[in-house]
Amino acid sequence: MSNKIITITRQYGSGGREIGQKLAEQIGVEFYDNKLLDVAAGNSGIHKSHFEENDEKRPNSFLYLLSTTYGQGGVPFDDTLFFAQLNAIQKIALEQSCVIIGRCADYALRDFEGVVNIFICAPFEVRVKRAIEVYDIAEKHAEDYVKRIDKQRTSYYNYYTDKRWGSPSNYQLCIDSSALGIDGSVTLLKQFLDDYYNR
Repeated sequence: MSNKIITITRQYGSGGREIGQKLAEQIGVEFYDNKLLDVAAGNSGIHKSHFEENDEKRPNSFLYLLSTTYGQGGVPFDDTLFFAQLNAIQKIALEQSCVIIGRCADYALRDFEGVVNIFICAPFEVRVKRAIEVYDIAEKHAEDYVKRIDKQRTSYYNYYTDKRWGSPSNYQLCIDSSALGIDGSVTLLKQFLDDYYNR
C-alpha cells in the first residue's frame, strides 16, 4: 500500500498546526511544518533563511520583475524556492507516511495515491481570540493580522496553483475546529482517516 499522506490547509488562528501535530502523534507518522523548510534547503542547497523569509508569500509584483535569478533559464528566485519546496514535499511523500502543513502540499501531491487533503477553518472572532491568547498578537492589531495572514496564504496558493485556496472541492474533508475544539477535532480526523484508509 502507498504511504498515508495527510495535508492540512488552515485558516490562521484555526489551530490547524496544533491539530496536525497532535494528529501525527496519534497516528504515528512524521509531522512537517517548518521541518519541511529544512528538507527543501538541504535538497536544494539554498540557505533555509530564504525559505523562511518567503514562506507562503506570493512574490511582490514589482520586486518579482527585479528578482535575482537562480540556475539555468533565468528562473525567478521566488519560483525557485517554490519548486524546491514542491520537490521536497514529493520526496517526503515517496519515502514515508506523514502530516504536512500548508505550502500547497495538496497541489504538490495531486497525482499521488494515499493522500487525504483537509481544510481547517473557524469563525473569524474565534481565530482573532486565539491569535491574542495563543500567539501573543496584540489585541489592537489582532483582527488586521488574522486577515493579512489569510490573504497572504490565499494569494500564494492561488498564484502557484490552478486551484482556489479554501475551495471545498480541493479537500476530502473540511472542518470547523471551533465546533469540537482542538482535541475533539483530532479525534474526528483520526476516525475519518481510519475509515478512509480501511474502506
